[in-house]
Amino acid sequence: MSSLPSRARKALAAYPELAAVLAAAIVGLSVQRPLAWLAAHHGIDALLALLVFATALTIDPAAPRRVAAAWRRVALAVALGVTVLPALSWAVSWLVPAGPLRDGVLVTGLAPAEIASVATTALAGGEAAVAAGVLIGSTLATVLLAAPILTLFVESAAFSPAGVIKNLALVVALPLAAGMALRAWAGVTTSRPQSGRAPRAGSGGAPRAGSGGAPRAVALLATPRAERVATRVALAAVAALVALVASEVRFSGGYAAVAAALLLFLAASALLGGLLAARSPRPVAAALLLTTSMRDFAIAAALAAAAFGPQAAAPLGLYGVAVLVWGTACAGLLRNQAKRDPPG
Repeated sequence: MSSLPSRARKALAAYPELAAVLAAAIVGLSVQRPLAWLAAHHGIDALLALLVFATALTIDPAAPRRVAAAWRRVALAVALGVTVLPALSWAVSWLVPAGPLRDGVLVTGLAPAEIASVATTALAGGEAAVAAGVLIGSTLATVLLAAPILTLFVESAAFSPAGVIKNLALVVALPLAAGMALRAWAGVTTSRPQSGRAPRAGSGGAPRAGSGGAPRAVALLATPRAERVATRVALAAVAALVALVASEVRFSGGYAAVAAALLLFLAASALLGGLLAARSPRPVAAALLLTTSMRDFAIAAALAAAAFGPQAAAPLGLYGVAVLVWGTACAGLLRNQAKRDPPG
């Protein structure tokens, strides 16, 4: 019995992201009213933008070239996400009685890759740029194809992509572009010799403000310490996001079937991601697994509300907690496995 606390401490040390997310879920379920107010006043969008920006700062400027090398698997992940996953969510929705809750489950597979999957990919030691490529591709596919796919399943569904396009531009595209641009600028600056001389020892390669390069604050973004800070900020944003999402969960008798359907969908999408990741290099495999198995609950909620009304968005809070717990747990597992296994 005395070894139980020791084992618990070791588990928490091995999976800090999962511990943070579980703690945040408990806080969100316990302190719902103020957190729900924040969620209703663009708190989720603000955290998603912060999450994307912090994650973008950790992406190696050379990573987009590696995305080009993996373009076939990225394209396949996008194609499967917009064909197989909507069919899966439609199938599991039949476990839920007809009504708004079933409609909410139905649209889950129409959502693009979860924005937080880029962060969980980075936490797993995977190729965050590949995850960003899948995120961008799946988001465009959702914008273009969500309405036609919805009309195949439900004739009465009405959906306009204009609002979603605007939201995704502000929450995903701009923070991602800004973070990657700053990181690339910092990388170019720190690699540029100052006045024809190599940087002095102990300077960290960062130029001084006014030396013809970027300001020192920007140059510091290319240092390992800055990357560690950005990773911690991303984790804090994920945990805060879970708390806000959990605050919107309202349990009732009908949620047993909803939970079963959503967990079945999550398991099936994880299996699909695992098959897609097979025989890929480990960093790419992590990106494909996490982006395929994590769908964006916030966008799914927007789709459900637009197509079926606000009540249909209710199940997506429960899915958001489940998918973020899964993503952080999977990230910790993959990272620890990479540490144990020999390289290559």
